[in-house]
Amino acid sequence: MSIRAIIADDESLMRSGLRLLLGAADDIEIIAEAAHGAEAIDLARKLSPDLILMDIRMPVMDGLEATRALMAQASHPEVLILTAFGTDEFVLRALRSGAAGYILKDTPPDELIHAVRAAANGTRTLSPSAVESLLARSTASATGTAGGPGAPGGSTTAGPTGAAGSAGGPDPLESLTSREREIAEAVAQGMTNAQVARALFVSTATVKTHLARIFDKLDVSTRVQLALLVNERR
Repeated sequence: MSIRAIIADDESLMRSGLRLLLGAADDIEIIAEAAHGAEAIDLARKLSPDLILMDIRMPVMDGLEATRALMAQASHPEVLILTAFGTDEFVLRALRSGAAGYILKDTPPDELIHAVRAAANGTRTLSPSAVESLLARSTASATGTAGGPGAPGGSTTAGPTGAAGSAGGPDPLESLTSREREIAEAVAQGMTNAQVARALFVSTATVKTHLARIFDKLDVSTRVQLALLVNERR
């Protein structure tokens, strides 16, 4: 069954390119295009897509505001942010708005297609640079440097909870099996479940099962928290 998607971007050339790229995939169907967030919301109500590929900076209504509005509806599509901006602030705002993923526009075509498939299945997907931005923010917060707690205007964003603990304490990753450690490392690199499955020659279902155990052992609830924890312990 095809993934029915809407492209929301204010640049017509970008929309056309994405339509050609994604439309070439056998399991992705581009059913409409929107030039701004408000139009994307209207089209979503009329067409009930599985996913909206959403830019951030658009006129009338930006992608983050549109994502929040969509997530507030009882029935809504998944939203995959596709943008040129990889700053930690944008990444965090997108995730808090309910986006299923955050991908940069310089992402290779095959990885973008994988991200669309993953997001449509409800799997949170972050580009490696987005993960790096979050890690940099977490490190700054932990050390109390610019933007961290205790600094003027410092961030109050929490990092991993529970087993994440402090970097100087016992290593919670020691509780993982070798296979779980491999999967945790792959997630920390921004890989999707499908990419991890291909890299380790296992099924996507197996990856999901391992991730559930990893989340439980490390007392984390999101891939972002897992990525932060793994990178802090390297």
